[in-house]
Amino acid sequence: MLKNIEKYAELLVRVGTNIQENQILVINSPIECADFARTISVKAYEAGARDVFIRWSDEKSTKIRYEMANDEVFDEFPDWAKQQLNEYAEKGAAFLSIAASDPELMKDVNPKKISRQNKAGSIALEAYRTRLMSNKNVWCVASIPTEAWAKKVFPNVSVEKAVEKLWDAIFAAVRADQENPVEAWIEHQNNLNSRLQFLNENKFKSLKFKNSLGTDVVVELPKEHVWVGGGSKAPGGYDFIANMPTEEVFTMPKLDGVNGKVVSSIPLNYNGNLIDKFSLTFKDGLVVNYSAEKGEESLKELLDTDEGAKRLGEVALVPYDSPISNQNILFYNTLFDENASCHFALGKAYTGCVKDGDEMSKDELEKAGANDSLTHVDFMVGTEDLDIIGVKEDGEEIDVFNKGDFVDF
Repeated sequence: MLKNIEKYAELLVRVGTNIQENQILVINSPIECADFARTISVKAYEAGARDVFIRWSDEKSTKIRYEMANDEVFDEFPDWAKQQLNEYAEKGAAFLSIAASDPELMKDVNPKKISRQNKAGSIALEAYRTRLMSNKNVWCVASIPTEAWAKKVFPNVSVEKAVEKLWDAIFAAVRADQENPVEAWIEHQNNLNSRLQFLNENKFKSLKFKNSLGTDVVVELPKEHVWVGGGSKAPGGYDFIANMPTEEVFTMPKLDGVNGKVVSSIPLNYNGNLIDKFSLTFKDGLVVNYSAEKGEESLKELLDTDEGAKRLGEVALVPYDSPISNQNILFYNTLFDENASCHFALGKAYTGCVKDGDEMSKDELEKAGANDSLTHVDFMVGTEDLDIIGVKEDGEEIDVFNKGDFVDF
């Protein structure tokens, strides 16, 4: 296992962030992941990093704060934290975040407090977030096991065994268990590129989604939309991987062009609360009705973040027959679950998903059909019987997905 952990850390540095000579790396890490964060630091310095800065977080302390702090603090965000991230971003730093949390730690916390705190942070960090979402800075999100998360995923074994099993599942998902993970990622990117070519050449006007769970929705796409997936381009022209693992190809929906109903296929871990068996009904791009068997109040707080949170900012295609899905594990972690399933995202669109979008102003992006919001939250809708039909500008219909998987093309 130690060998695979070393290979994984190396992969995140050399392929995920693709650290360049004299570049700064900022690591966002839970304190439970300290040993791995330090291993990444060593790998980054060996790769030529100028400096490595680690921003530690502690979700248990965060919960104590939600339970005991003065109420008004949840509408505040410290200037020093905003300045810190903005300064590193302006210096061209790369950002690596380790996403590993207890899926239900915050289940007894008032979701309104969490929503208010998230909104305050999103407003304060809008410039920083915009830089990352438009690839002005290199960024990568990855994960490693924590005890609480591992026990949620594997509740019927000991903590030690659960952590071991989750490590193995992560290694398989990110290809770190292969003899040469870097070569494996090159092959994987080539496979994604063939799907991107098919989608970008067809220039679909809209996509029709339908399955037996109840999803029945038409998603219109902006005229100049672009499908992307796998590697992204850094400002210096080199490649990086924003999500590890990643199995998706994605683009942006037209902000006022979504009509119909979508039904979740996998529980959503949102800020330490699970939202499960939920549905959203859209009219002209806007959520006009919603329900959830579990976590409906958290879903309401998400939708109430701002006007853009009630619209879609991403549509992503992931075959049901794919490495993560085939493990048949519910990870309770969106980074993994979204790469096992077709999904949408409520909130802000990635500007690179429309032609020349990274250079557009907010007004230009809105005119191009891109949604804007303080949030971006993925949720899963893919099933083994999901059918997707692409509709071209002239009305021609082409099968894209049949029974959960890409058609042959």
